[in-house]
Amino acid sequence: MDTNDPIAAHLPVPTADRPLLGLTILVVEDSRFACEAIRLLCLRSGARIRRADCLRSARRHLRVYRPSVLMVDFGLPDGNGLDLIAELSHATPRVEVIIGMSGDQNTEAAALIAGADGFIAKPFSTIAAFQERLLSLLPEERRPSGPRRLDETPVVPDRIAYHDDIAHIADVLEDPQNDLALDYVAQFLTGVAHSAEDRSLENAARQLASRRAQGQTAASETATLAAMIQERLAQKIAI
Repeated sequence: MDTNDPIAAHLPVPTADRPLLGLTILVVEDSRFACEAIRLLCLRSGARIRRADCLRSARRHLRVYRPSVLMVDFGLPDGNGLDLIAELSHATPRVEVIIGMSGDQNTEAAALIAGADGFIAKPFSTIAAFQERLLSLLPEERRPSGPRRLDETPVVPDRIAYHDDIAHIADVLEDPQNDLALDYVAQFLTGVAHSAEDRSLENAARQLASRRAQGQTAASETATLAAMIQERLAQKIAI
């Protein structure tokens, strides 16, 4: 329970229609597209959402209040979300539920080793799947009583949020501070393009990531990716 949050002095009781009612979810995610998906899931489920787009912002949030659920992406602009998970899994008082998020399902084990209670792979699927995953990690008294309908409706984030993500990466590519910035670009675009089903951009991002992992010069891959980014900005994401 987010007992340190003055807004939540009296938590509402979850219902069959709003099974996550009373929860405050802090989402640590730099992608606006992914965050929009979570916002829609929370809206349909009754949970209140707050967002931090980096580790620094997340720690600032956590100094003010304690959320019921913490959802942490791994690839963040100022570090690895696994470090935050490891830090908070041993904190006292502890956040009730800590969940790792990634577009790479192979990172689930790393999340659990770091101290996460669970893992959610991106892109997010249906409302029912999201609700069931969170409810499975909550104590019995935080779950709604009685039967409830499973809503298999998929969430469809606003494409403007994807455009914002593309614009963000365009800014990074315009003046990358160091090679680590290219690693961030490759990781960020691989995940968000996969979620948005932008396969050509996803493949280009994977090629950049592969070259970087091999320690090879990636000037050609970077230039190709930058051109694709500019094309999408000019066409308002014509994919």
